[in-house]
Amino acid sequence: MSGARDRMSVVGEARPAWPELTLPQMLREQARRQPDGLALRQKDFGIWKPSSWAEYWRRACRVGLGLRALGLAPGGRVAIVSENRIEWLLTQMGAGAVGAVAVGVYATSPAEEMGYVLEHADIELVVCEDQEQVDKVLQVADRLPGLRRIVVIETKGLRSYAVAERARIVTFAQVEEDGQRRQDLEQGALDAALDGQRLADIGLMIYTSGSTGKPKGAMLSYRNMRGVAWGIAERLEMDARSVHLSYLPLCHVAEQMLSTFVPIYVGSQVNFGESIRTVQEDLREVAPSIFLGVPRIWEKLHAAISIKMQEAGRLQQWLYRRALTACAPFLEKSSAQYSWRERWTHALWYWLVLRALQNFIGLRRVRVAMTGAAPIPPDVVRYFRNIGVPLLEVYGLTESSGMIFGQHPDRVKVGTVGEPIAGVGWRVGESGELQVRGDMVFEGYYKNPQATADTVRDGWLHTGDVVAVQGGRVRIVDRMKDIMITSGGKNLTPSEIENAVKGSPYVKECIVIADGRKYVSALVQLEFDTVGKWAESRRIAFTHFRSLAEHPQVRALVEQEIARANQGLAPVAQIKRFHLLTKELDHDDGEVTATMKVRRASIYRAYAHEIETLYAEENAA
Repeated sequence: MSGARDRMSVVGEARPAWPELTLPQMLREQARRQPDGLALRQKDFGIWKPSSWAEYWRRACRVGLGLRALGLAPGGRVAIVSENRIEWLLTQMGAGAVGAVAVGVYATSPAEEMGYVLEHADIELVVCEDQEQVDKVLQVADRLPGLRRIVVIETKGLRSYAVAERARIVTFAQVEEDGQRRQDLEQGALDAALDGQRLADIGLMIYTSGSTGKPKGAMLSYRNMRGVAWGIAERLEMDARSVHLSYLPLCHVAEQMLSTFVPIYVGSQVNFGESIRTVQEDLREVAPSIFLGVPRIWEKLHAAISIKMQEAGRLQQWLYRRALTACAPFLEKSSAQYSWRERWTHALWYWLVLRALQNFIGLRRVRVAMTGAAPIPPDVVRYFRNIGVPLLEVYGLTESSGMIFGQHPDRVKVGTVGEPIAGVGWRVGESGELQVRGDMVFEGYYKNPQATADTVRDGWLHTGDVVAVQGGRVRIVDRMKDIMITSGGKNLTPSEIENAVKGSPYVKECIVIADGRKYVSALVQLEFDTVGKWAESRRIAFTHFRSLAEHPQVRALVEQEIARANQGLAPVAQIKRFHLLTKELDHDDGEVTATMKVRRASIYRAYAHEIETLYAEENAA
């Protein structure tokens, strides 16, 4: 690989004095070190209920013993289909304590997609949040010959006991109660077996989003989890005082690293709100010191502030604009780097404007905020840093067990993902592909040795991402498979074009078309709430998404936003024509994944007629 060795860099920080323990072993250790320390909190019916480290470990053991009594064997796999809640972690850590493997399944998955994962992973037990998830499992149960039992957490609306018994359904409470009865007799044996657990053991399977094909089951060992955790803790300065709100799906590696990997090793606190729909309210109550949002979350928060400012009075709007203008020159600095003049300027606008905005989104006390998992418009990052939210761009993959690059708070350059975390070896291949190695590189794809061999070669994980290195910082250009070549032979990175448009609070999604075409066009989806408020302020009548999207003034608004985005793009990359979608892109229709990643091929097929219309003149010529 010509030139690759010259560009190789292995971070040399000393490995911290963390015990060589697996995640379940470390949970047990935390219960011994700080039995009364606060580990978890869960909000039920408006009340936050705390759990200590001793209780966390005790309940995990009970759940593990209860699952083992249902037939879960060492090395067996238990699926979890639920929104984030304490029972998710109790199942994962309980399964780990008895030597089994947890497999997360997105609660938003339709039955067919769920069935594929359950069948492929050879699931023995499924823990479901409620009747809705149970029904989906029952729809595909005939494809799951190894399925022993279905465990349901919320019993409200559950069918009669007789029906449940025939379907081999038990409640989570029954599993835990059974485990508690067995604990006195079997805890010693569990601890002895756990003593023999190795870092090489598989503890978690995370299925990829499947944006270009069937999801693949990435096997993560305890060495992988530990290998990434200490680097993340060092870069984000996480310790026992850190507070996190868990709300992104736990079947995604990004949430795993902040809800299990790092907190269990450093002893920090994790909070579970009432649901994904109450995140903003929960943020205000928890006031986390660490917060991770995927780009869509930051775009929604940006849109929410835009709506609020549209409703504000003229004086408030004037102060808001002045605050953004005054603080923009030092938005890439950390507060520790401010000059005395910048400190004074920030303090003035903080008390006049910014404090209220930070309170509105629940991030006034956040010490480190992150965005990752997908490209984000640079203007959105600049916006949040401008209002005083210390937003950092980070990068990682399922196959790297989470975050492996992240901006240092004192060395921020918007548009880059910063520098590698401790323990990561990296290089750039001839094609510009980022390749990494280290303890965090996953063990392979379950039942897919060919895909594993294609992804990990000679110990190097081939990420599939094209990067550029700028002043020691890495910038993600695009996925190798997504780079487009126009009919004129020009290489384009669609994410750069799409993010320029998505920097608008009025645009939710932008899908670029350019491969083999004479010019760039796009399919654009409205941010319904923001555009709806804009329309109402202008007394534009609409009744639903389609009527809003088809209104001439709304189209003119989107034209203005695309023209603004085009100003920052090279002429060859500018969008010449666009089609405004008249419906939301839907997971059930196969247009986006469970993590809301666009399935380009599916969308291109679904909107083939609209796309060809955009190129009607080109085709006629």
